[in-house]
Amino acid sequence: MAAALVALVSVPVLAGLALLVAGRSANRVAAPMAICAISVALLLAVLVAIGRPAVSSPLLVGIEAGLAVDGLSAVMVLTVTAVALAVAVFAAAAVDARYRFFGLLLVFVGAMLLTVTATNLLTLLAGWEVMGAMSYALIAHHWRQPRPPESGAIAFLTTRTADVGLYIAAGAALAGGVGTLALAELPEASSGWRDLLTAGVVVAALGKSAQLPFSFWLARAMDGPSPVSALLHSATMVAAGGYLLLRLEPLLAASSWAGTVVAWVGVTSAVLLGAVALAQTDLKQLLAASTCSQIGFIVLAAGVGGTAGGTLQLVAHAATKSLLFLVAGAWLTALGSKQLPALRGAARRWPLVGLVFVAGALSLAGVPPFSIFFGKEAVLAAAGEVSPALYLAGLLGVVVSAAYAAAALAAVLGRPPDDGTLYDTELRGTREIPTMARIPLVPLALAAAVLGSAAEPVRIALDATSEPTPTLGEALLSGAVSIAVVLAVLLPARAALRGDAVLPELPRVVAACARAEPLREWLGLERLAMRVVATPALTSARALSAFDARVVDGAVWAGSATVRTAAQLADLRVEAAVSRSVRGLARAAVALGRFARRPQTGQLHHYYAQAACGLAVLALFLVLVS
Repeated sequence: MAAALVALVSVPVLAGLALLVAGRSANRVAAPMAICAISVALLLAVLVAIGRPAVSSPLLVGIEAGLAVDGLSAVMVLTVTAVALAVAVFAAAAVDARYRFFGLLLVFVGAMLLTVTATNLLTLLAGWEVMGAMSYALIAHHWRQPRPPESGAIAFLTTRTADVGLYIAAGAALAGGVGTLALAELPEASSGWRDLLTAGVVVAALGKSAQLPFSFWLARAMDGPSPVSALLHSATMVAAGGYLLLRLEPLLAASSWAGTVVAWVGVTSAVLLGAVALAQTDLKQLLAASTCSQIGFIVLAAGVGGTAGGTLQLVAHAATKSLLFLVAGAWLTALGSKQLPALRGAARRWPLVGLVFVAGALSLAGVPPFSIFFGKEAVLAAAGEVSPALYLAGLLGVVVSAAYAAAALAAVLGRPPDDGTLYDTELRGTREIPTMARIPLVPLALAAAVLGSAAEPVRIALDATSEPTPTLGEALLSGAVSIAVVLAVLLPARAALRGDAVLPELPRVVAACARAEPLREWLGLERLAMRVVATPALTSARALSAFDARVVDGAVWAGSATVRTAAQLADLRVEAAVSRSVRGLARAAVALGRFARRPQTGQLHHYYAQAACGLAVLALFLVLVS
């Protein structure tokens, strides 16, 4: 069984690397190979979810590279592989540059599987980093166009900035006495270091899950292909942040502040980003903002200790959101636009696709008995046990969720426009949806409809049967609110249902959101990040570069020039004079030597005469001096 766990991660990664190495020669087999690899991974996920294996290998001194499957990991590996298979089948009919796309997709899926089965921070970081790199490449898939590479870079840099928190967390864990970096042992870190460790984890998770204030990168991610959006926004990338918080809920609970902060960030994101979704006229942007809103409930669950509710919400959201994004991609391919005015009547034009979209939208709205209703109810029950204010804020999030889901529904109902002037604004539409692209939509719609029945099995799998469950009154209240909001949005939309208007007549509150510039611009978060973080960082970098070029490099060049000039001066003046002096002394020494040799005749009487002369000179000197 341990081999199955290793293969679960290895199969998609190796298949993806094989496609990337093979290059264009693998284009014809890329889609079948990807579908087969993910199918094998799904079968392996079933095996490991049943067997719950664990495997480890020495990596560094005191630290092992470990993988394991427990209740939460079992749910996640099944969700990731099932959604990835649906996306791969859809992409086989909808994406070009097959070898590169499917190779990156497979490596991405393998990295996510590594992340959700990791048992320590080091192994988790490996999957986390590869996932981030692959997300950049997938978002920038259409790299010949000007905007996708820029959007991929913004998404990558934003999440990378938050990812620094995991490195800080790893350092704090080591300093705090958790030498193994095991996730289960992180709450045992010494108190001061534990706070820093918790802060690092929270920042990294919020960045990856696109919660406030990091949400804007998800809007940029919409420039990637629709299958990429479906995967990133459902069971992987964005879900990874929520998963990490659910996994480390004991760490949040061990802190006096983290649970409260995480809960309020989650519920605030659910409400505010839901309002952002209401303001969008682009279907993919609406779904992207709704992802931030829905993930907010998972973050709220982690903050209040509702692990079972958060996990159920994560699974239900994965099925629902992957369905909706794939439908949006199918309509984009067919009509050449994802703008809501151009999609008017799309649900009637393709009845099966429209029907599954309705199912996904009702689930997104939290309408019972669709799956997200049960996930939200479990989360709200846990929030109500902690704080009535959190419960009421969560209920407001339910209202907003129902409103944006109903707005999307209202936009696609009715008759298609009489002319095609609204079509083909983003690409040339095919006016048809391939059969292969429709295949994964039905099972995803069924999952979005019935996964709520898995609430009790999820509780048992997570050993969380003691967590709060919603009362009948709470369930009736939430369900009634969702239904009332959906009806309040849809019933006035008579013009859209008759096909007499480009957009439906929406309630005043919804229309006000649609007209609000800050909401359309995602609360101005990207501009704020550019002004507060990116622009100062770039300005500082330019200033440091100029300082380095003009001052540091200038000083080095000035020093070298000074030495070179001094050397030249020394060579021209001092060294020549010294050389002449030395040569003069040498000539004088030679001359003296020659003169000194003359008295050396070898004749004894000459030496006596020389001595007498010397004594005479000495006597004369003494006489004169005295």
